[in-house]
Amino acid sequence: MQSETKTKDSISFEDFKAEVLADYKIAVTSRECSLLGRREVLTGKAKFGIFGDGKEVPQLAMAKAFKNGDFRSGYYRDQTFMMAIDQFTIENFFAGLYADTNIENEPMSGGRQMGGHFTTHNLNEDGSWKNLMEQKNSSADISPTAGQMPRLLGLAQASKIYRKVEGIEADKFSNNGNEIAWGTIGNASTSEGHFWETLNAAGVMQVPMVLSVWDDEYGISVHARHQTTKESISEVVKGFQRDEEHKGFEIIVVKGWDYVALIEAYEKAEKIARKEHCPVLIHVVELTQPQGHSTSGSHERYKDKQRLTWEREYDCNVKLRDWIIENNISNDEELQQIEKEIKKRVREGKKTAWNNFLAPTREKQKELLATLSKLAKNTEEKDAVIALAKKLKSIKEASKKDLAQIARITLRHIRKETSEEKAELLSWLEDFNAAALEDYSSHLYSENNTLPEEVLPEYDETSSEVDARIILRDNFDQIFSNNPETLIFGEDAGEIGDVNQGLEGLQKKYGKLRVADVGIREATILGQGIGMAMRGLRPIAEIQYLDYVLYAIQGMSDDLATLQYRTKGKQKAPLIVRTRGHRLEGIWHSGSLMGGILNLVRGMYVLVPRNMTKAAGFYNTLLEQDNPAILVECLNGYRLKEKMPSNLAEIRTPIGKVETVRKGEDITLVSYGSTLRLVRQAAEELKELNIDAEVIDVQSLLPFDLDHEIVESVEKTNRLLVIDEDVPGGASAFILDQILNKQNAWRYLDSKPQTLTAKEHRPAYGSDGDYFSKPSIEDIFEKVYSIFNEVKPEEYPALS
Repeated sequence: MQSETKTKDSISFEDFKAEVLADYKIAVTSRECSLLGRREVLTGKAKFGIFGDGKEVPQLAMAKAFKNGDFRSGYYRDQTFMMAIDQFTIENFFAGLYADTNIENEPMSGGRQMGGHFTTHNLNEDGSWKNLMEQKNSSADISPTAGQMPRLLGLAQASKIYRKVEGIEADKFSNNGNEIAWGTIGNASTSEGHFWETLNAAGVMQVPMVLSVWDDEYGISVHARHQTTKESISEVVKGFQRDEEHKGFEIIVVKGWDYVALIEAYEKAEKIARKEHCPVLIHVVELTQPQGHSTSGSHERYKDKQRLTWEREYDCNVKLRDWIIENNISNDEELQQIEKEIKKRVREGKKTAWNNFLAPTREKQKELLATLSKLAKNTEEKDAVIALAKKLKSIKEASKKDLAQIARITLRHIRKETSEEKAELLSWLEDFNAAALEDYSSHLYSENNTLPEEVLPEYDETSSEVDARIILRDNFDQIFSNNPETLIFGEDAGEIGDVNQGLEGLQKKYGKLRVADVGIREATILGQGIGMAMRGLRPIAEIQYLDYVLYAIQGMSDDLATLQYRTKGKQKAPLIVRTRGHRLEGIWHSGSLMGGILNLVRGMYVLVPRNMTKAAGFYNTLLEQDNPAILVECLNGYRLKEKMPSNLAEIRTPIGKVETVRKGEDITLVSYGSTLRLVRQAAEELKELNIDAEVIDVQSLLPFDLDHEIVESVEKTNRLLVIDEDVPGGASAFILDQILNKQNAWRYLDSKPQTLTAKEHRPAYGSDGDYFSKPSIEDIFEKVYSIFNEVKPEEYPALS
């Protein structure tokens, strides 16, 4: 099916005819899939459908310019493109509609995403990189409109890094940075901030990006006059057009039904982007959407007769057909025969995909029926079991859910019985659930990942007390020296070495590409990191303050955190997000967003080191594994004194492991980050009243205490208090849930487990604002004291 560019002058007419007809076949195949796919949804075989009809011909042109090593970052209309680069078949299309969990049948996500979300397999089975230069690549799609844009920037920037930075082993990832990142987006989604942030950054950075805007004048039912100034994105962005004096974009406008003009436009765009590293925007206008936005409704509800008539006339497939006949490349009879054969082929592919989808469940259905048949002969609940078996047998196209429900309801009926047949049913259900766990819940994190063992800091007679930021600076220095594929970028990260001087002097040493300043644009800072990490680099994206992570949280949650899950382990982006937070002063420089982050970024590690030595160890550890992470440095810790380790580059802070920083017998105090210093001080003051507190530093919130060390402490002390500076119900509630429900520490408690948090509002400005907004040493002391007041009121009378 591969669609390739050849010039008419360089090939015979017969070869030219064959190429054009091959393109037409792809376009017709894609359209027939869309038409039949809609019927599959409306008949109930599939849950939802969103298709690429009306966009076929421009995607053929794009595919011709797309080379091995290139990357796509697009959205859910690009099925024709994926077919044209031989990464998507008819059977794949329908397997996606049916949510087939077999990754061979449904290679886009193994049934995890709705149809129309595309990817390529960029990893080997062991999680190592394939040679991305030997294949055409698509980063995994997400549904949020324009969410693909920030990632596109990073995919393009990777080519610039590979072209300009020496010493990187790039054989699997780049040929001198000649690769293009190809983006696609609908015209309505250009209203999103992510689009504008990406457009501006790409123009500033001058990266090899070709961004296609598929324009059919609508965003679902809303016309362009409500979406875009002047109803035209190419009109709006004319100020981005490069000229003799200024770098910028090359902007191309082309009609989406003009086959020849489209090929010429994409050939032009490819040459500019690939050679000059200049971004290109192609505004593809006069497109249609023959079936409306999706299977959720019909476009006849919001398009008038004149528009619908125009869409039928200017349908890109119709115009391509007319052009083929007008230029004597083929005739109506030959094209009708092609169309007839394709209709048959698509129907056959649909049938094959449906049978492949049903086959494993049908086999399991037979197994369960056989098990129930045996059970019915040896149970006091014979009638109930027979009725359930009859119900199961009557389902002609049973789902996995149907089977699980029948098995589980059967077990209710025989709950008081013991028999070999019941044991067989339990075993069947256990195996069935294990397979479902693999189908639907695997690969949230890398399953080929071995976390490095802890390496503690060492000190010798030369180890002196230094500002803690020096430890970070020197550790980054060693990271960049030893790993040429690493780089860091963020607001003020370059020339001044970040706002806290943790990168002091490193831009001068390693250059402006590896230690880089960027604009104030957190969403695309994250996107740069995601895209570059997907192309084999090891980026560190710096978000200046924890509070500003909110600008990037959508990408972290929807894109980065879900990548391995939504591709079933076929793609990865081991990005490190560096930020700093906690315990400064003021609403937007000292907030703790940890509760929100914890619930939004499952699939990433969330690390909260208490000092810069621990932070340095985490950076070293993260670079030896494949999962993305966010690391929150203590904002008030850079000028505190820490001893310089003699083995800085070798330090490894373990992920998912707590540290007991003070031994005690009477109560377990659990905290992290800047608050831990206050907890330790409070513990010393409590000791004066004969309350011996054990203090545990969580260090790693995701994953959390993999060895269940906290429950061992609670078993000893029988009391538990979790302290942090997040809002009530935030990270402290998460920690408490982990300890009580996952580690079952409730069994050992003699007092109510409690939390101590900040107030519900954001912290007020100034030292007094901090003191009365977040837990203080006195708050911690009094909270612990009140617990012992309940236990021993005579020894610990109420303080007030």
